[in-house]
Amino acid sequence: MRCVIARFPFELTKAGVLDAMSGVKPEEITGESVVIGRRTYPVKQVGQVITGQDRRDFTAREVVLAMTKLGFTCRELPRSTGSLRDASAALGAPAA
Repeated sequence: MRCVIARFPFELTKAGVLDAMSGVKPEEITGESVVIGRRTYPVKQVGQVITGQDRRDFTAREVVLAMTKLGFTCRELPRSTGSLRDASAALGAPAA
């Protein structure tokens, strides 16, 4: 599949992405992520590996769109359901 990431065209295939990411250790997830095989990777890490570009050169959205079109599952970082104040109250700490 042809896609454009950081204004450069790339011919990506699902098999090519799987091959490129095999043996790559996933970094800590701090934002959007993509499931490749049995591992979950940050989208910026995937973008850097498959394009060879610096992570500052492309957006997470560009990689998410490309990975979704190839059939990979992409996820957003779960939002926190509570606040620091709620956590402090549950631990018995005085409210600030």
